[in-house]
Amino acid sequence: MIIGVGIDLVDLDEFRDRLSDTVIRELFLPEEIEYSSSRARPWESYAVRFAAKEAAFKALGAGRAQGLAWKDIEVVRDANGVVGLRLTGSAGALADKRGVTGSLVSLTHTRRTAAAVVVLESGGEGLSDHPRGTP
Repeated sequence: MIIGVGIDLVDLDEFRDRLSDTVIRELFLPEEIEYSSSRARPWESYAVRFAAKEAAFKALGAGRAQGLAWKDIEVVRDANGVVGLRLTGSAGALADKRGVTGSLVSLTHTRRTAAAVVVLESGGEGLSDHPRGTP
C-alpha cells in the first residue's frame, strides 16, 4: 500500500550558485558527499539528492517545520545500484508511525534540472523491507 508520494525539481544553475562547503556539510551525509564529490559534475549529484530529500519530506507529509532534518534522510544505493532512502532520526520515527516499510526512488537530471520522485510504501517490496530504508 502506498503511504505517500513526493516529487521535487531543482534548477541546477541556481543550486550550483548556492552550493558551498558549508551548505554541503549542512545538507548531506558523508557517503552522499563522497559519492557526489567523485562525479565529474558534482553539483548535479548533490542537486538530485537534495531533490530526493525534498520529495521524501513531501511523501512523509511533513518537512523541516515539523522537526525533520536534512540529514534524517540519506540517498543510498544497494549492491545492484538501486536507489532508495535511509530514514533516521525524526524522519525514521515518523516513517515508523506512518507504517512505512519501504521506499521507491527515481532520480534524474539534465544539464538544467534535477528531479526526484519518492514513493513510500507499507508491505511492499521497494529497496528495503525495513522502515529505516537500510539496504
